[in-house]
Amino acid sequence: MKRKTLYIALAALVLIGSLGYLFRAQLAVVAFDLFMSDKVESSLEKSYKPLKGDKTPEPVVLQSEPFSVMLLGSDQREDEPARSDTMILAVVRPKESNVLLVSVPRDTYVDIVGKGKKDKITHAFAFGGHEMAKDTMEAFLDEKIDYYASVNFQGLKDVVDAMGGVELPIGKDIVNKGKDHEKFTVKANKPIYTGEEALNYVRYREDSDFNRTKRQQVFLDAAAKRLMQVDQISKVPELIDIMGDNFQTNMQPKFIIDLAKQLLTGGKPEMTSFTIMGEGMRLNGIYYNEADKEDVKLAQQMIDNWMDPATPEDQLMKPEKSEQQ
Repeated sequence: MKRKTLYIALAALVLIGSLGYLFRAQLAVVAFDLFMSDKVESSLEKSYKPLKGDKTPEPVVLQSEPFSVMLLGSDQREDEPARSDTMILAVVRPKESNVLLVSVPRDTYVDIVGKGKKDKITHAFAFGGHEMAKDTMEAFLDEKIDYYASVNFQGLKDVVDAMGGVELPIGKDIVNKGKDHEKFTVKANKPIYTGEEALNYVRYREDSDFNRTKRQQVFLDAAAKRLMQVDQISKVPELIDIMGDNFQTNMQPKFIIDLAKQLLTGGKPEMTSFTIMGEGMRLNGIYYNEADKEDVKLAQQMIDNWMDPATPEDQLMKPEKSEQQ
């Protein structure tokens, strides 16, 4: 009788353990709700910076409609003006855990909305902050953008270290050696990279603006995947505190929290990337990138296709030469 009871107890433990493993993401979300949600929401309040004219959206627990976010990444140094090194329009489809990333290289020559002149798109942020950057990107792509989110790479570097590093596909050493550039080397084929190494990976600028843009896409994707791992959930409050003033958005804290929980318990997020290419040109001795009109048109078609909630997952447009992560 005792042996039978022992077998039943062992079977029960195996079953509980198996269920715990299978539903570890759901259990992590439950623990998050119980012990950390309030603290995270309070921390995110510090990063919540609505733009002029923003309306308070109705609260939605389960986000099913696609939405767009302008992602800005800044590598600002203390002695430099704030410019956006990374400008990406992301279309998020929470229902299928799909994300489209359309990158606009920083030197792209565009009309700066509110400034009355043409310039590099990266300067829109320097001239008028998030609002002018968002207005300029909307005009360039002829698309309405729902939200913005900006991060200073210095803050992201500290977050990468707090997460224990990040995996990056570096096949050969990256050496920054230009006489006017900061000197550094990022070694190839390491299993994990520190925040400093990851930051240098996206800082490297001695090949091309397009390759740099691609590295930024890869880095953001790798950092997001690392953050979405279940063993990182307990670190979320610490990571948000580390970000501090380095992160700003007009997405409300509760929206971010509910969306994160939804993505964590859904399927594995799949990212599709596309970069608007172009030709280099010089005006008055200054280098610019003239965007390829066909690339702009394709980007607009993909954004419209992804933003349409009626588009089935198997009919989502993807670039012919896939940059998919």
